[in-house]
Amino acid sequence: MGVKGLQHFMDSCCPEARVTVHLREMAKRQRVCTSTANVPSATLVVDGMACLRHWYTCKDWVCGGQWREYMDVLKGWVEAFTSAGIRLVFFFDGVVEDQKRQVWVKRRRRVNGEISKMFRHMKAYGEQPGTELFCLPSGLATFTCFALRSLGQNVFCSVQEADYEIASYARQHGCMGILGQDSDFIIYDSAPYLSVAKLRIDSLTTVMYDRQRLCRAIGLTATQLPLLACLLGNDVVSEEQMQHIRNNAIATYRTNNPAPHCGAPQGQKVHAVSQLVSSLWGREKQEPGFIPQSVNLSAPHRELLKKGVRSYLLLGQDASQRGDISATPSAFEKHVSPQILKACREKHIATEGFMVYSVVCQGVIDCSNTLEDEEDSELLPQALVYKPCRQRMYGLLLLRGHEGSSVDLPAIREWFVYRGNPLKEPDMVHPVPVRLPCHQPSLDLLWFGTGPEVPTLRLMSFLSIFDCQEFSDLHGDIEDALLAALCLVTYIVLQVQTLSQEDIDAYLSQAVCLRLKSPDELQHIKLPVVSSRAVQLGSLYVRGLGNLLGANCASGSPLPGAALMPWHSFDGRLFHSKYLLAHGGTEAAVLLESDSSCLSLFIRLRERLRETCGKRGRVLRSRPHAPERGPRVPPGTGYRERHAGGTMDWRERGETKGGHRHGGGRRASGEASGPPSECDSRERAWQRGHFNPHPGSYPYGHDGGAQNTRRPQIQSRGRTHLNRGRYTAAPRQQQCGNRCSSSWS
Repeated sequence: MGVKGLQHFMDSCCPEARVTVHLREMAKRQRVCTSTANVPSATLVVDGMACLRHWYTCKDWVCGGQWREYMDVLKGWVEAFTSAGIRLVFFFDGVVEDQKRQVWVKRRRRVNGEISKMFRHMKAYGEQPGTELFCLPSGLATFTCFALRSLGQNVFCSVQEADYEIASYARQHGCMGILGQDSDFIIYDSAPYLSVAKLRIDSLTTVMYDRQRLCRAIGLTATQLPLLACLLGNDVVSEEQMQHIRNNAIATYRTNNPAPHCGAPQGQKVHAVSQLVSSLWGREKQEPGFIPQSVNLSAPHRELLKKGVRSYLLLGQDASQRGDISATPSAFEKHVSPQILKACREKHIATEGFMVYSVVCQGVIDCSNTLEDEEDSELLPQALVYKPCRQRMYGLLLLRGHEGSSVDLPAIREWFVYRGNPLKEPDMVHPVPVRLPCHQPSLDLLWFGTGPEVPTLRLMSFLSIFDCQEFSDLHGDIEDALLAALCLVTYIVLQVQTLSQEDIDAYLSQAVCLRLKSPDELQHIKLPVVSSRAVQLGSLYVRGLGNLLGANCASGSPLPGAALMPWHSFDGRLFHSKYLLAHGGTEAAVLLESDSSCLSLFIRLRERLRETCGKRGRVLRSRPHAPERGPRVPPGTGYRERHAGGTMDWRERGETKGGHRHGGGRRASGEASGPPSECDSRERAWQRGHFNPHPGSYPYGHDGGAQNTRRPQIQSRGRTHLNRGRYTAAPRQQQCGNRCSSSWS
């Protein structure tokens, strides 16, 4: 939620409401005041969604996420609190309530505009945009829940408004505070509101926004704060709906106070509305949710205002508010057993599952913005790429007993952000049965069965969702994370016809090489140029991991959840470097860093992928993509500061530090025999106008630092001992007949 303008008012116009606090000392006082000095820790409730921007401090964010580095950040953050005797409890948003949907849509459209600017910047300058266009990596919230659980933390996913659950938990458990960045927390009658934006993790100091001090500053009582919040505007009562009341209040305030209070319009607005509330509502104790009769509102707006005020009343403060939601009927309760319904809710709250609660219990699922280029018609949006696997997952969850009948077939309401979707209404998506050699097993058998056949049923159900049943023999033979990566890449190839052999080589090589990389090595990878296409493919992969997670949960968890986490199978910077190398014609041996075991595993995975795709008529071809443009000088940047070095082609600069030795070997051509693909008919036209075989040279790496411009020695075979830890590119070979770029409409 959030009260419009109140946070800014407290930060800029009301210094008396802000108090610097030392969390270590707060924790000590909390244990003494609650007579629990023998308890080793006090509890701090953390709004996880508000912390994401502060946790993700990794340098690269457009490439898909630096997940291992991010895990180290989370670990250090948690340890700072636990060493101070502070127990952390995390909450994350688990649903979007119907009354908040239009606010959600508005925010998604705004972020889409920012993402479009990001891609235009990358295509113009070949680099990551500045912090003014920062956007969190796709899927960060989802995987952060699992990351914190893996660190032994208490993590909850909300089944209603997350702010409400946070405030309720903090009040019921006598917590020392709520760490977040949402002005609603000063409206709730709960624990003290502590700012994560002002947090100094080294000293564990931050700013506390004091409810009583705020009330004294604006002349209100604590019970009047909910009405103030609704008149200012929040996610229940919009600013527009109460605009006429605020206008009248501000006009009256300015008449009575000719000298602008606090000198800022925001200060005038809050003080004006506060005076209105005080004049309308006496200081005597009123019933919860009371709205003064003198408020000039239409009947519908009065009811809306009453609803907004009551949304701030926690359990025990209003008997009619927020009943037992565990008794709320499921959207599809007739399609699943009561035991499944109970398990769905429990898994959701404990962040042990993903997607199943939203599908089975709510019948609605949503996905926020993804780093996708709306101007790129070649690559499908992730929402459409993964729609078939979602439909099969829905089928596994809901089609028990339907036997192919379309009568009373359930439909899931999908709110997914993608190109061309105005988000005016949800997409209605029907489930599709999974294809298994036997009859579809019941969900109760998959989730609770203990027979010897159940593990195989679970695995086959999972693989069938991604049309990868042939990979069942690899289970137990290769690492679970690699099996998941192979399933995901194969599925992407089958769905996206414009993916090339180079794309597949980049996906698989990074998954294989990641196993041997330390976080420090990953941080020191240098990117000579940022490709917008690689950015989109990186986000597509991470979104796919989320779908793997949902399918695994729906199938009864045949794979351990850890195998589906991005820090075990994906690093954005590593993938980006592999993408540049693969599309630059680098030999497979060099792509796999001259590690024979990695190369052997890579070839094995690639052959299984090709074999599976071939059975389905999907032919992979080599179609190298050059980056759209080289790094150009942004406005206001001195040319000499940016280009004061030698030259080096981008194909030779997808490099790492601290890696294995690199050598030569035969270049994997990536060619496959078979009939021409659909995009072959567009190949020659694309070649004539859209491919630049000689992209410019770029003397600087992604971080802006000067690089060694001496061309490294290239060997065709064997290991090279020069430039240890650096990728080198193999000579270009003739590829004039294998370049095309298909469009999708």
